[in-house]
Amino acid sequence: MGEAAVVIGASGGIGAAVTAQLRASGRFGVVHALSRGTSLDLEDETTIAAAAGRVADGPIPTLIFVATGVLHDGLTPERSYRSMTADHLLRDYRINAVGPALVARHFVPLFPRDRRAVFAALSARVGSIGDNRLGGWHAYRASKAALNMILRNLAVELARSHPQAVVAGLHPGTVRTDLSAPFQKGVPAGRLFTPDVSATRLLTVIDGLGPADSGGVFAWDGARIPE
Repeated sequence: MGEAAVVIGASGGIGAAVTAQLRASGRFGVVHALSRGTSLDLEDETTIAAAAGRVADGPIPTLIFVATGVLHDGLTPERSYRSMTADHLLRDYRINAVGPALVARHFVPLFPRDRRAVFAALSARVGSIGDNRLGGWHAYRASKAALNMILRNLAVELARSHPQAVVAGLHPGTVRTDLSAPFQKGVPAGRLFTPDVSATRLLTVIDGLGPADSGGVFAWDGARIPE
């Protein structure tokens, strides 16, 4: 049955498009599409561990794509530090940073050590500390910066045991999904991507990354984003 790919957050716009394209490519014997609808909840580690156990019973995964994230969902991004709340900060950390970290904890041990394997997670340009010129969006920015550090740590550790592994954060740009819906106004037509276009570009970026790139965050066009 060959190798397997795993998409976490496969019910979302980008996740569904990535899943469909991976299946259509024929590159993987199995493409696992995981989401809350398949009993995987990023805020419940037991469901992550159970999902990893099910994947472990089949072909070895060589691609794990974490397509989850939260931006608004009832809590509007803060324009000022005066709007920060513990609930908002912790909510974004749980979903944007802790969730992917726990996915790595339970799924990365399934990677082969003798060939290329990729752990990729949706990040965001606004998670870049070096590229931050506007401030605001505190919870989202900080949670994505935390995710980027987790990815860097994972890359450092995997380089010791899995020398061909690649760990990467991916900035998809502005995609026509529920996550970005309130913020699409004013985005140039050529920079508001459909999920299918975004998935194609992100999978192309992944294909172009090697071990020397591991730990970095890359935009939809392949450009490396400052840390």
